[in-house]
Amino acid sequence: MTDTATVKPELQELVREMLVRLGEDPEREGLKRTPSRVEKALTYLTRGYKQDAESVLNGAVFTSDYDEMVIVKEIDFFSLCEHHLLPFFGKCHIAYLPDKRIVGLSKLPRLVDVFSRRLQVQEKLTMEIARAIEEKLKPKGVGVVMEAAHLCVMMRGVEKQNAHMVTSSMRGRFRSDARSREEFLTLIRKNR
Repeated sequence: MTDTATVKPELQELVREMLVRLGEDPEREGLKRTPSRVEKALTYLTRGYKQDAESVLNGAVFTSDYDEMVIVKEIDFFSLCEHHLLPFFGKCHIAYLPDKRIVGLSKLPRLVDVFSRRLQVQEKLTMEIARAIEEKLKPKGVGVVMEAAHLCVMMRGVEKQNAHMVTSSMRGRFRSDARSREEFLTLIRKNR
């Protein structure tokens, strides 16, 4: 996860202080290494701040005459809610209509990781993914649909374990052409 060169003692001290303020003893056996573990976990879970969407997609954009819809669906993602620092997770579905440029298949899931590994709200996450694809590929259209369960809804507040949030960002032809949009939505529902 992290190496000793990236250890953040100030973050560990904040976690230790939080444990004290919660009424815990950070010196008890089960908690002694918790500040270090939490620091490593948070650094890993927010590694998207150190990643760049442009560099993830560079070198994997290719010229192509293919002009039909390209879909990558069921991309697993995990993120942290910026309001409570609790996880939300689910599936991301991406489609684009190429305009002489396609991208390597593995790059779209990597792009999802870049943005999801930051403190986020799902609405912003959905738009960021769509915007990055639109800017890099200049396709005729981009569609992104994200479905997620939020632990801030499941474990606290309303405590609704079966509530899921669905967000979408439709650009270009996916926004202006109902048939393209419906084809995308129909194809991501198949075999589910």
